[in-house]
Amino acid sequence: MLTTLQTAYSDTRAADLAWALGREPLPALAVLDLDLAGARLQLRLLGASHQVLLEENQGTCSETVACIPGSSTPLPLGVSERLGEWKYDFAARVETLSAGSFAERAQELLALVTDHPHGLAGTFPGSPHAFTALLAQRTEDQVRWRTWHAYPQEGQLVVTRTQVGVRMPVAAL
Repeated sequence: MLTTLQTAYSDTRAADLAWALGREPLPALAVLDLDLAGARLQLRLLGASHQVLLEENQGTCSETVACIPGSSTPLPLGVSERLGEWKYDFAARVETLSAGSFAERAQELLALVTDHPHGLAGTFPGSPHAFTALLAQRTEDQVRWRTWHAYPQEGQLVVTRTQVGVRMPVAAL
């Protein structure tokens, strides 16, 4: 699903993004509710990037990657944590592209997410290549999502990957 977000483009630099786990739902400009084999997932586009809310029998998970006023947690390259019965893994990277490559990559990503039944993308006014996009999937014991945050004025694309899965018990020796 593709939407034009009715807001000013507020997170204007990749370096302004922060990461948070466990935040309450923030006001969203666009939402996609999914049921992935018993896992309820809500993909949320914020004026300042994204939030994903996961609810399943094992518990809940809330991930926010956005410009968060007062946040002291910058976007990490990787995080691995236990959340109750789950193992949470997050990874992020920043790609810097030439203007031509950036426009091409933006079009490819928007087409991929727009045509996917578990995808949500929003473009910001001012540039067709300023967007945030999310894509989710479910495997046997994991829920996964990828996100892309585009900063055309810098030629930067922030890419994140998250997987939340059932933690395997340690076998007794």
